[in-house]
Amino acid sequence: MTTSHKPEDRYKAVWLIFFMLGLGTLLPWNFFMTATMYFKSRLGPPQNNSVPLLEETRDLLDRASLPPKTSNFLDSIFNNVMTLCAMLPLLVFTCLNSFLHQRIPQAVRILASLVAILLMFALTAILVKVNLDPMPFFVITMIKIVIINSFGAILQGSLFGLAGLLPASYTAPIMSGQGLAGIFAALAMICAIASGSKLEDSAFGYFITACGVIVLSILCYLVLPRLKFFQYYQQAKLGPHGERETKMDLIRRGENATKTAEVGISKPSPQATPYEKTSIIAILKQIWVLALSVCFVFTITIGVFPSVTADTKSTIAGTSDWNKYFIPVSCFFVFNIFDWIGRSLTTLYMWPKQDSRWLLPALVVARVVFVPLMMLCNVQPRNNLPVIFHHDAWFIIFMMFFAFSNGYLASLCMCFGPKKVNPSEAETAGAIMAFFLSLGLALGALLSFVFRAIV
Repeated sequence: MTTSHKPEDRYKAVWLIFFMLGLGTLLPWNFFMTATMYFKSRLGPPQNNSVPLLEETRDLLDRASLPPKTSNFLDSIFNNVMTLCAMLPLLVFTCLNSFLHQRIPQAVRILASLVAILLMFALTAILVKVNLDPMPFFVITMIKIVIINSFGAILQGSLFGLAGLLPASYTAPIMSGQGLAGIFAALAMICAIASGSKLEDSAFGYFITACGVIVLSILCYLVLPRLKFFQYYQQAKLGPHGERETKMDLIRRGENATKTAEVGISKPSPQATPYEKTSIIAILKQIWVLALSVCFVFTITIGVFPSVTADTKSTIAGTSDWNKYFIPVSCFFVFNIFDWIGRSLTTLYMWPKQDSRWLLPALVVARVVFVPLMMLCNVQPRNNLPVIFHHDAWFIIFMMFFAFSNGYLASLCMCFGPKKVNPSEAETAGAIMAFFLSLGLALGALLSFVFRAIV
């Protein structure tokens, strides 16, 4: 198969579909996170007096069958339990997907995950209009979070594995779409504050929008197999064309790679489970540096965002409305916009290059500097560290570089990982990279308690 026979991605259709799938992967969950105040208002008195629906929230509490102390307790532990119910299933099911993706068809994994998430958000939208006591509402919400993140892990791992079959630049639109999801959610939060909308009305709008995005993602995925550009790379993995392309790649790599190719090209029998197990280990040996890098990127990011950054207070707002907008704008919106810029830049330019062995990991490790920088801003309450960077501008500048480096470096790692292995192993490599991304999220969530306590 020569490069002249490769079909073009007409109108960038495949690129746009992967962008939409990336958006559909995280936008629903971002809207779920944006509606946190709504969920807490159903459990106890709201924490922010500027949030609308105060009297309706009090009425909810008056009607609740649980005593106020129990409601306050559920309110206080909501964020911690939500993080636990989100990150543990995400990690476990991403790990399972790395090993089981060869046994369950790709279409089944992706479509079943999208449909399951759609049903959960439809249920969440319905429950906005249903009165429930705090305890049942809390339990149902946590069960939904577990289900959403379990299927979300399978969806994300399968999606990165699918992108691994295509050129490296086709992982970037997934990352870019995920970054744009955060921007939409942050803008929705800001608009809700500006409009003075009731909490339940804003939340209902979030969940209905999420359902619409998931339906659109399903339609995009159904169109994908019909595009010739995508069919070409699918055949490169499975069909006889794939054998020729693999051999051509290995001629360039040398004799050592040729030995690997002879194992990969031969068609193992369904009973060849030892080959599948050793292949995962062999792939991990080739991509372990990039896998640990993407894990470390998200460990640092989630370690301080939003557990530390969301508690930062403005020092210049006084009694102005900037107090209400400071965190939605300078924390969430700034983070998401620069994270998206970093992710999107990899579609235009990639540096360090794929053959640069240690420069990329060195840049990843250098992000540790953001941990003390964020801690030394005006995070309140604080018990141990002094405030060094008082002015709001310091916090915003740190957030810009923090977010940009997160999006850019994570996207580079996810793009390069599947390209370190043979085309026949790219889907497995993508699933492994997704597992280490989820591992970074889980480790960061655990580390966030430590970082917040240090402040």
